Amino acid sequence: MLAMFVKRVVCRPAALLLSGNTPPKVIILPPSSAEISSLNTATLLCVASEGFPSDWSLSWKVDGSSRAQESSAGLLQKDALYSWSSSLTLSEQEWMKSVSVSCEVTWSGQPAVTAQLRRDQCSDQ
Repeated sequence: MLAMFVKRVVCRPAALLLSGNTPPKVIILPPSSAEISSLNTATLLCVASEGFPSDWSLSWKVDGSSRAQESSAGLLQKDALYSWSSSLTLSEQEWMKSVSVSCEVTWSGQPAVTAQLRRDQCSDQ
């Protein structure tokens, strides 16, 4: 009787080596009218995606004035690039008085990548 030996083969994908940096794409999601009317607050979300390396920083400005906020650590995606997010909550009055809100993404002296949301471009629905 012959014994059958089955050798298990495990394949690992080749490592994707990225060098330098890849600036992320940045968008700002506006607050919902439901939040504004029921909670009297306006929460905006900045999402930066498809960037490399993992230590890009996100910061907020309201009408040009900096606002300190926490942002998530870089989250590794399937494509070996990273994504980040940060939220900014304003009072309803701050939101209604503001002209623009921007999210700036920076890394180690590289040019900033900025998204801007102008309140007059938002409509209540």
